[in-house]
Amino acid sequence: MKTPPRSRLRAPQSSLPPSSAPEGTRRRILETALHLFASRGFHDTSIRDLAAELELRPSALYAHFPSKDHVLAELVRIGHEAHHEALRAALLEAGSEPAEQVRALVRAHTRAHAEHPQLALVVNEEFYALTPEMAAPAQALREQSAALLMEVIERGISKGRFAPPHPLVTARAIAAMGVRLPYWYEPGVALDLDALAEAHAELALRMLGKPSKR
Repeated sequence: MKTPPRSRLRAPQSSLPPSSAPEGTRRRILETALHLFASRGFHDTSIRDLAAELELRPSALYAHFPSKDHVLAELVRIGHEAHHEALRAALLEAGSEPAEQVRALVRAHTRAHAEHPQLALVVNEEFYALTPEMAAPAQALREQSAALLMEVIERGISKGRFAPPHPLVTARAIAAMGVRLPYWYEPGVALDLDALAEAHAELALRMLGKPSKR
């Protein structure tokens, strides 16, 4: 018997955000592909593997997606869109103080990666398997999300709230804390999600040169 590949994830969740796709065959394809791409990798998952997992003929998949690449492109778009909307919503509720805006953005970023770890992994790891043309919608969202944090950091610097040694490097380091969550974080094992999000927010402010607010 062939041994299944070891998952790259600590948390075995394979759900999509509720509003990302309506119930039905298309959503089943996306959720099954999400699980396979996250655990095996995009290149090590074939259309036949996906069809077998769904108990469908490969031809039935092509009625919904022209290729495996189109399935990945849709998952990557869904992940980037959900992440960007979460950041925007958090920022709108955070007020005008840069420190509180950073807290809000980092909490939302952390939650997005911890609540949907398989989607986060596929979005960040398998994104590069797409052609530039197929990745373009997600790339635009990725750049917009990065710009939200950079704009807050730059505003905080101009107001004397932050003093990072290098703003761009610090912004990338803050983002990386969330990106690595799918590889180690298991909800409820070490700390709950609220505590994790708050810890990341506090670390982000320390990296920016903001004293702890207590």
